[in-house]
Amino acid sequence: MRFYDMENDQIPLLSVSQFSALINQTLEYAFPVVEIEGEVASFKVNQNKFVFFDLKDAESSIGCFMMLFHLRQPIEDGMKVIIRARPKLTAWGKFSLTVEQIRPSGEGSLKKSFELLKAKLEKEGLFALERKRLLPVMPQRVGVISSVDAAGYADFIRIINDRWGGLEVEVAHTQVQGEKAPEQIVRALEYFNEKEQLPDVIVIIRGGGSKDDLAAFNDEPLVRAVAASRVPVLTGIGHEIDESLVDMAADVRAATPTNAAQLLVPDRKEIIRMAHQQAQSTGYQLVQAIEAYESQMKSQLDAAFNRVRERLDDAFERLATLRLAVSQLSPESALRRGYAIVRGSSEVGAMLEIETQKSILKAEVKDVRKK
Repeated sequence: MRFYDMENDQIPLLSVSQFSALINQTLEYAFPVVEIEGEVASFKVNQNKFVFFDLKDAESSIGCFMMLFHLRQPIEDGMKVIIRARPKLTAWGKFSLTVEQIRPSGEGSLKKSFELLKAKLEKEGLFALERKRLLPVMPQRVGVISSVDAAGYADFIRIINDRWGGLEVEVAHTQVQGEKAPEQIVRALEYFNEKEQLPDVIVIIRGGGSKDDLAAFNDEPLVRAVAASRVPVLTGIGHEIDESLVDMAADVRAATPTNAAQLLVPDRKEIIRMAHQQAQSTGYQLVQAIEAYESQMKSQLDAAFNRVRERLDDAFERLATLRLAVSQLSPESALRRGYAIVRGSSEVGAMLEIETQKSILKAEVKDVRKK
């Protein structure tokens, strides 16, 4: 580097490369990182790796460059965004902004980005009902992702303790809004999914807020992490009217953090009340069953007794008939009918005893002839 002395003022003589390096050093010292709001124009992605676009307002336009993996939400021309970038003069003499982070700004751009990403992920099947899992009926281990300073988190913990209690709850403290929130929540999901003993369910909690506050839950890598979780995910984000892409990817979406606690565990008091009611109902049913059984057994015994009695009557009737038949075959019956009973040998000269109904006669055999 050479200097030219003109009236004791030293003016540096620089090469082009030196000048470029000096400008970049100055920018790095004065404005290492800047945030700029503007409208996106000429947005394009090269080689599925590099992103180029212009950021403009009514009077100026600045070229921007970023790596695709830094793009966490869909962007297209006409959207208003806020970028975090490092200003730089390139070796080709072009001023550019190297973007590290970009986020939609304003309700219109937030909505547009939301709809673009929703359509993309819906097409991939991340929100399909058939991939959603049921929550465990009685979880024992619960992983909670939230800010422990948030009112929604406090409500959630209080309610699950009031309703059931005794759960093993592990909390991953994260930011739940702002640019760092999505990445922190992703790391929390990875932590719970990589544990040797997995939790039964993971709950993501965040109280109400503006659309800007809830924008972190429309972050594409975060939505994909929720959908890829090995453990069922329950979300309680915002108010009932709020809707996020994380809610859509979760297995179960609760309307609020309070509702998430209600969906997660049953109410112990209600369980006890139902148990008492069931016991009473079971007891009543048991009494009815016993009475019905007794009535049935009485009917069966009565029927059996009647059948036995009928059979005995038949037997007695047959016995009477048999007795009558036997009595008619007895000698006395024959005597009453005028017959006689003859006792003795049938040889000539033998003495016979002849019995009639009223007398017994003695007689001698005089003649025997064959019939």
